Amino acid sequence: MNRSVTPSPGPRSPGRPREFDLDGALDRAIGTFSEYGYHATSLGKLTAAMEIAEGSLYKAFRDKRGVFLAAFERYVMLRSERLAQELANTRTGRDKVRAVLAVYAEYSHGKTGRRGCFVVGSAVDLASSDPEMAKRVAAVLASQEKRLVEFIREGQEDGSVSSRVDAAVTARLLLCVVQGMRVLGKTGRSREEMTSLVDSALTLLD
Repeated sequence: MNRSVTPSPGPRSPGRPREFDLDGALDRAIGTFSEYGYHATSLGKLTAAMEIAEGSLYKAFRDKRGVFLAAFERYVMLRSERLAQELANTRTGRDKVRAVLAVYAEYSHGKTGRRGCFVVGSAVDLASSDPEMAKRVAAVLASQEKRLVEFIREGQEDGSVSSRVDAAVTARLLLCVVQGMRVLGKTGRSREEMTSLVDSALTLLD
């Protein structure tokens, strides 16, 4: 069930306060920030995309940065949920690494690919000038790397990953691969081009 926000009634709303779908508005904000970046997204562009009035934005989020932070958290949550769904169908550690690679490949082509990754975009756009944002981006990337380490070690235990593989180094390299997929996806790559990288990347586990 989607969350909703009821802003305080303004002078142009003599009747009931207007209510908007918070999650839907944030999803549209994610698309706008991912496509244009934080600095190039004007308040007018943002309110138009979110389909809310400027006063409603201030009431719910205080300012553009507040929208950005809320959108960032929702983006991370949605991507985590999607990956969890894919991981539910895996059996071995190698299968789990494949699932991670496959999910990123799917995000890295077509319209979604050209829009880019919110996390990567945030790192490029804000991490060097916004300490709080830098911490959030670093935490997300550290979590992704830790998860890959766990999957590789699980694969070594179940025999699907070579025992000669350095789990920590390989996880870091795979993190570079999946984030690189998102960057490359912004150039308009096809699904076939991106999914073909999955099997090649998996050879790192042999």
